[in-house]
Amino acid sequence: MFEALKNLIAGTRSESSATAAADGNRPLQIAACALLLEIAHADDEFTDDERTHIEEVVVRHFDLAPAEARSVMAVADEARREAVDLHQFTALVARHYDEGQRMVLAELLWRIVYADGKLSQREATLARKLGYLLDLPPGYLAEARNKATGSA
Repeated sequence: MFEALKNLIAGTRSESSATAAADGNRPLQIAACALLLEIAHADDEFTDDERTHIEEVVVRHFDLAPAEARSVMAVADEARREAVDLHQFTALVARHYDEGQRMVLAELLWRIVYADGKLSQREATLARKLGYLLDLPPGYLAEARNKATGSA
């Protein structure tokens, strides 16, 4: 797991992590998943619904088997807990995702926020911060929130 974290930060693969990073997008997947996990933990409550929702998102959006998705989530959670800030994740995502992909990620972040049926001030603040770090115009973040809540 430590090797995968080093590769995430470096944005590279090594021979010893070839299986874990068979897909060249694995560091990007870990970064995006770390952001989803961070927003899920923002209210100090990580529910089974949030965990299930994130796993389904990782399976669907990264075209992974459920076991692979859980592996990505484990590495992402470790990276998230050890990170000093979110910049290493948002910078990687912003560098490799186009605006449309970042918009989809913002919508997924909002869906995680509402997976437990309530919005805390910390979740709302973090979502706005992530929108800024992902270089999304404020109107796009509001649109993503509306799509996630079915208001759009």
